[in-house]
Amino acid sequence: MAKQTTKTIVVKQIGSPIRRPAKQRATLVGLGLNRMHRTRELQDTPSIRGMVASIPHLAVIVEERG
Repeated sequence: MAKQTTKTIVVKQIGSPIRRPAKQRATLVGLGLNRMHRTRELQDTPSIRGMVASIPHLAVIVEERG
């Protein structure tokens, strides 16, 4: 069997959720981010990319792997 490679992306939090709407804070929590300059490696799916795209002032994609 061939080994399937899963594409991942590294997401970094660049903004603070202070004084932001609850929906934006919930998106950060959904991405697993909770402090400034933290990074998470997540699977590259349309839903994850949509979450990051909805808060470009708070999180950015730093790197794409795989």
